[in-house]
Amino acid sequence: MSSPPGNSVPWGTLLADGETVARYWRHVLRRGPDDCWWWTGGLTDTAHATFRAGSHTTKTSRVVPAHLFGYRLANGADAISDGMVVRHRCDEPPCQNPAHWLLGTRGDNNRDAASRRRLAGHALADARGAVGRARAVQTAIAEAGPDELDAAIAAALAAGNPGGAHQDSLF
Repeated sequence: MSSPPGNSVPWGTLLADGETVARYWRHVLRRGPDDCWWWTGGLTDTAHATFRAGSHTTKTSRVVPAHLFGYRLANGADAISDGMVVRHRCDEPPCQNPAHWLLGTRGDNNRDAASRRRLAGHALADARGAVGRARAVQTAIAEAGPDELDAAIAAALAAGNPGGAHQDSLF
């Protein structure tokens, strides 16, 4: 999808700014290679991470979806072509683990969500909604000690599925 004239994001400049990159990583709780890397900064009302790339005092500063910044950081400034979106394999909008991202169309993303949102115990079926789930994880991270992080995150995730994880009957 093209940006409106005058509103394009100078990805190359933003990605080359060492302070911006360092600030991005300060908001990411990096864990194991297969785990979600949780965003600890701002969230949109759809639970996607939001990030100010660049300094407030420069003309290149923009508030951008953090996963788009991260995807380009991992794959290059021009890694996302028009009409493509970055999808989350884990279905966790605030996740910043590059191994959990893949490119696709908006239609691909919508089909993914439609096929999984009714699976019992799945991230998309969380009773709190995506943003409630993301905020619960952020609170758990903020309140947990370093040795308690995994258990705190697991408890925050489980709380959105009070009936416990199970596969719904097909009939």
